[in-house]
Amino acid sequence: MSKLPKEYQFLDLSDYGRPAAIIIAKALQNTSFTPIHVTIGFIISGILAILCMYHQYFMATGFFLILKSILDAADGELARIKNKPSYTGRYLDSVSDIILNFFILLTLWHITEGALLYTFLAFAGLQLQGTLYNYYYVILRNQNNGDTTSRIFEDRVPVALKGEKQRDVNILFAIYKLCYGIFDKIIYRLDSSAPKGEHLPKWFMTAVSTFGLGFQLLIISVMLALGFTAYIIPFFMGYSLFILLFIGIRRYINQ
Repeated sequence: MSKLPKEYQFLDLSDYGRPAAIIIAKALQNTSFTPIHVTIGFIISGILAILCMYHQYFMATGFFLILKSILDAADGELARIKNKPSYTGRYLDSVSDIILNFFILLTLWHITEGALLYTFLAFAGLQLQGTLYNYYYVILRNQNNGDTTSRIFEDRVPVALKGEKQRDVNILFAIYKLCYGIFDKIIYRLDSSAPKGEHLPKWFMTAVSTFGLGFQLLIISVMLALGFTAYIIPFFMGYSLFILLFIGIRRYINQ
């Protein structure tokens, strides 16, 4: 199930795992497995990827990073198929992503013996890229009757949905804000007029989807496989410059 009505769907380059995710979700539809179980699965896959990277088994690292991307999509698919949207799952998913991202880059720093400052800059760039993509994607979904468990402005604790506890939502929301608050604020300050814009064309969203986590993990996997390990951190530092380019393009097409 797509997060957008069919007429607004675009080629999402970060969502290559969706077909496999749908198969997994359908296989689990009539079982006792919940979306949270699938989220735990992608956390385990991410940890295995980090361990493989640490020991420089780069092909295995790529496998587990791609598997993580697939399972990352499968938990949401399962929630939609079972008609059990969840803020608990949404925030657990996001918090797990940022923690795994941090340790992926920290492991890259360790095995390449690079500069720690550059690693933190690459991490900040990686998160800002993903935040911009999610910002535009959530705006598009909210404007066109898409999935609304993600909000444009995560400034208030949402009311727990049926089947989840408000206490769990409160705790995970607080952790989410701690992890993502600064990145959300930076992107909003850079493009505060985006929610008022009327045009987020498909070609533009496809271009911005290269900032999605799935595509980022694919880039890391490919660069590891090709022996470009030492260039991964510099790449994400440099690629962050495209944040300003995409913001400029969005403003131009919404004049």
